[in-house]
Amino acid sequence: MTVRNLEHALAPRSVAVIGASTEAHSVGAVLTENILKGGFAGEVYLVNPHHTTIAGQSCYPDIAALPEAPELAVIATPPPTVPSLIGALGAKGTRAAVVITAGFSAELRQAMLDQARPYLLRIIGPNCLGLSVPGLGLHANFGLSRPHSGKLAFLSQSGALVTGIVDWAAAQGIGFSYVISMGDMADVDVGDLLDFLAADVSTNAILLYLETIPSARKFMSAARSAARAKPVVVIKSGRYQESARAAATHTGALAGNDAAVGAAFRRAGLVRVEELEELFAAAETLTSVKPVAGNELLIMTNGGGAGVLAVDDLMQSGGRLAPLSESVIAQLDKVLPANWSRANPIDIIGDAAPERYAAALDAVFPDCKADAILVMNCPTALASSSDAAQAVIDAIARAPQPESLPPILTNWLGEEAAAGARRKFQEASIPTYESPTDAIKGFFYLWQHTKAQDALMRTPPRETERTRVADEAARSIMRTAATAGRTLLTEPEAMAVLSAYGIPTVATRVAASPQEVEDIALGLLQQSPFVAVKILSEDISHKSDVGGVHLGLRTAQDARHAAERMQQRAQELRPEARLQGFTVQPMVVRPKAHELLLGVYEDRLFGPMILFGAGGTATEIIHDTAVALPPLDTELARDLMGRTRIFKLLEGYRDRAPADLAAIAEALTHLSQLVVNCPAVKELDINPLLADETGVIALDARIRIEPREVEMEGPNPLLAIRPYPNQWETWASLDNDYRIFIRPIRPADEHLYGAFIEKLSPEDIRFRFLTPRKEFSHKFIARFTQIDYARAMAFVALDKEQKELLGVARLSADPDYIKGEYAIIVRSDLKGTGIGWALMRHLTHYAEKEKLRELVGDVLANNQRMLEMCRALGFEVSADPEDLSICKVRLKLPAGLQAAGLEAEVAY
Repeated sequence: MTVRNLEHALAPRSVAVIGASTEAHSVGAVLTENILKGGFAGEVYLVNPHHTTIAGQSCYPDIAALPEAPELAVIATPPPTVPSLIGALGAKGTRAAVVITAGFSAELRQAMLDQARPYLLRIIGPNCLGLSVPGLGLHANFGLSRPHSGKLAFLSQSGALVTGIVDWAAAQGIGFSYVISMGDMADVDVGDLLDFLAADVSTNAILLYLETIPSARKFMSAARSAARAKPVVVIKSGRYQESARAAATHTGALAGNDAAVGAAFRRAGLVRVEELEELFAAAETLTSVKPVAGNELLIMTNGGGAGVLAVDDLMQSGGRLAPLSESVIAQLDKVLPANWSRANPIDIIGDAAPERYAAALDAVFPDCKADAILVMNCPTALASSSDAAQAVIDAIARAPQPESLPPILTNWLGEEAAAGARRKFQEASIPTYESPTDAIKGFFYLWQHTKAQDALMRTPPRETERTRVADEAARSIMRTAATAGRTLLTEPEAMAVLSAYGIPTVATRVAASPQEVEDIALGLLQQSPFVAVKILSEDISHKSDVGGVHLGLRTAQDARHAAERMQQRAQELRPEARLQGFTVQPMVVRPKAHELLLGVYEDRLFGPMILFGAGGTATEIIHDTAVALPPLDTELARDLMGRTRIFKLLEGYRDRAPADLAAIAEALTHLSQLVVNCPAVKELDINPLLADETGVIALDARIRIEPREVEMEGPNPLLAIRPYPNQWETWASLDNDYRIFIRPIRPADEHLYGAFIEKLSPEDIRFRFLTPRKEFSHKFIARFTQIDYARAMAFVALDKEQKELLGVARLSADPDYIKGEYAIIVRSDLKGTGIGWALMRHLTHYAEKEKLRELVGDVLANNQRMLEMCRALGFEVSADPEDLSICKVRLKLPAGLQAAGLEAEVAY
């Protein structure tokens, strides 16, 4: 990923139109007119060999004739001419181009990129509408009306869609910081633009219309970075396109491509909407009010019917009505008519005057436990809707602590009667909606964004010694299958792999013949009242399809007869299938257990996916599944479970006790670790996994592998999200023979920060955080402990018992992944022990392995200890010309610290 030279495309000081034209209604003519009349203050150069002037402006015959290199070139010439034009622009000094032209062959597209590469000339397009930067008056496109200036950035893969969206937005008074038609994304793609916009101060929210995602890992890293900074709202077409991938398991058949896309968007912290108009409604809501903490809503209305409609939508969306406290009810009793609802929704009765709205809100605000409040109004002849709106605005303004109130949403029904009220709310930056449904959607944009932010910050647990042992055991089993030329593990092999990773499985014995089935059953029936017999064949994936499963067998003779019958039936239905024998298992009798499906499959865009849902033989008919991107931790596993219908049953009902949800989540996290550690696993089914209040147990499993990848060690290179890098855990010995443990930071380390900060001197806090404060919020510390390993790293130094935080070294890479900015802090009472030196060496070694080219940092000029260590490590130290209290330090990589065997000149 790279944002290099994108500023020349999105904030240019000069523009050249290559293919400018006077031909009416041609692309070149419309493009020229839009740029010349858009109000762009920079130089505009026109290029066309057939004209000397266009629209009263000089026109140049070719690029070489231009008086200077334009920062941005917009190209609208036939496809064969484009590669040479790109080469000429690069040689001239141009570093960005928008290629409007469509109709590129694969060869021509590559030729264009080859011409751009030596100059790092960035290309937006081809086959795009162009772009607009309203704040600059730049409208380098051939199809857009001139968008208003605003704080929303809109990126679209569909040019035709952009024109309609911009036209609609203009009618609604919505403005943009950028409108970019991305086209075929031959060079600049959505990931690059997200990285640019994440740091753009003129953009408050980012809207995306996507049809494809060219590079999943790049997209995920950029999207996660952008979503940390500002709301990102996305709509993706093709939700019901069938996958063309053939699969050997239920999982592959069930999980469509859109399920993986939805899971990726959730994990990236994006808010997904279904309709185009929802893009702007979501953006307005998310940028107008603070996030919500939960899904409990308080509704206040003067119309009972409207309130009921809102409750219907709330329940359908998975929300809850916030309970009213006794104190709130008592206060409302004082100001509302005796026949008010005395419940949520708070029905203040149809004759409510503006004063009643104000009094009701005054009563609610001091003890409001709701996550948000929806105030509704149905127009009546008894009171002014506009005055009611003003009463609401005034009540919010006079609240003792307005900033502590939950988000306030409004729904004023009607058209003419509500128009003035809506204007008042918009001017007060209070979200307002035309219908109860839209208002509930607004609330759930906030809730969805909160959940997305939580998922964004999750980082899975570290690999343990147990999982490393499991990795080798599983690899050994897969190695046996690969040596035999098999891609599908037998059932006993699959169960052994699951067992190695700590997923409980039923004991499985293999019998070569019906007679051996009888012998094994005889022994098993001593401990279990029933046995199960299944056909064993590498060629039969779904055993029940050929009658290859018999359950509840009471005697050894019944088991033998069942084996004989299934052998005969398999030979009749699948004569080509090779039979290896049978499996015999003790029957697990859990009459009230739920049958679940756990699975793994590879999505063509996002790589390995984890699937959870209702299992059993009718799983395809029930079709109750959800998917998530690995790696998973317990919270992410619980979220995955909660997105299925069967989860409600797992929570318990009537005489069914709640299932052991922790055991189910643990099975999912262990399955996730298997996927991370073993890239050879391509598809996996556990069906069924029985779950009840006593725990879980897998009764059947199938695993398909890629034999060539059995020896490949994790982490799985196809993962869209980089997992916890356990390979960077190490022990280090200090000069006093004290050993410290250095490892990557984890979200769970947040609890270590309190004691750590307590032992920092005010001076050290100022050196590191450039602020004198000593108390930091959960949100502030979470920014340090919850990181994206794809573009950042933080190493913590812990004591021998791994209970105390001694120091932290942090690295944040730029989007180009060329330069990394570092920061380091060591507990004040431990300076001089060498902890800082050990952390810095480890961080530098990591940066070298990641192939970063340099480390940079800002150090206060009076922090002599740090500056001495930087010089000892080989950093160049120079004064910041803009701030003499800061020193700039820079280390070119590779630094060769390991090879040089340097000793610490200072102990930090």
